Amino acid sequence: MTESNHRTIYETPGGKAGKRPRREQKTAGKHKAWNKLSRIERHAKWGSVPFLIPSVLGAMLFFFVPFMVVIYYAGVDNPISKNFVGLENFKMVIGNNAFRMAVRNTAVFSALAVPAAVALSLLLAVALDLKIPFRTQFRTFFLSPMMVPVASVVLIWQVLFDYNGAVNEFLARFGADKIDWLKSDKAIAVVVVLFLWKNLGYNMILFLAALSSVPKDILEVLELEGAGPFTVFFRIKLRYLSSTIVFVTIMSLINSFKIFREVYLLTTDYPYEKIYMLQHFMNNKFRSLDYQTLSAAAVLMSLVMVVIILLLFVLDNHFGKDLEG
Repeated sequence: MTESNHRTIYETPGGKAGKRPRREQKTAGKHKAWNKLSRIERHAKWGSVPFLIPSVLGAMLFFFVPFMVVIYYAGVDNPISKNFVGLENFKMVIGNNAFRMAVRNTAVFSALAVPAAVALSLLLAVALDLKIPFRTQFRTFFLSPMMVPVASVVLIWQVLFDYNGAVNEFLARFGADKIDWLKSDKAIAVVVVLFLWKNLGYNMILFLAALSSVPKDILEVLELEGAGPFTVFFRIKLRYLSSTIVFVTIMSLINSFKIFREVYLLTTDYPYEKIYMLQHFMNNKFRSLDYQTLSAAAVLMSLVMVVIILLLFVLDNHFGKDLEG
């Protein structure tokens, strides 16, 4: 375009040079602001990289690399000859009777303990959210197990559930026979109660925080319309709690797989068969230096955990979309 044509476009009818059209000025201003915002975002993104490097290196060093080593050991005959055997270790593990018993016991324990932990902690959180009397004392009572060392917890449980313990002494007053709690089919119930006692407080705090984030205006409208407490909870609160329920379920599931520590301190390496868990199997294989079997069992357990967690996230996404709608 020539200089005369350029001048003609931006001249006023009176022949004097005018300003650019207002629409072009706005567009240019938007592009300038967008470019400035993009530069700020790029600077912030690249500026955060040095702070992320230590965390990424730590995760690689202590999580990713060891897990790759476990997968490698699961595919060889032993750590010395290192001959690749494919899926033979996995077939051997699946056919192992001790592994099957450990899987069955862990599945039964998780099926009992995890739903109970989620439901009871949610019930406690709803009760405390209603501003009941002695609310602070109840909260302190349920949080206190988090501050007690595991060894002390085990000692308390041994005092309670020993053959000559406090529970049997109490039941004897009503004419009941003594029960060897930790060496009978009742052992799984003892471990479930121990798990709940240790984890209810933490889950309850998470649910209390989620309940406080429910929009108050919606609750006020429902109250004005005469909705009952059950309607408010199941139609509104429960939907807003869906993400927290999934998170608490995942954390409780992970903790249920880590109950080995308490059971080991209660009953050592080989407990009563009803409380012989997956980590007992892995711990015993580690002590016998059977790394290939241990690694195969760890990979199988990880795959099961990943599948369960993915299913929980799918459910969370479903309920989250329902909430947004």
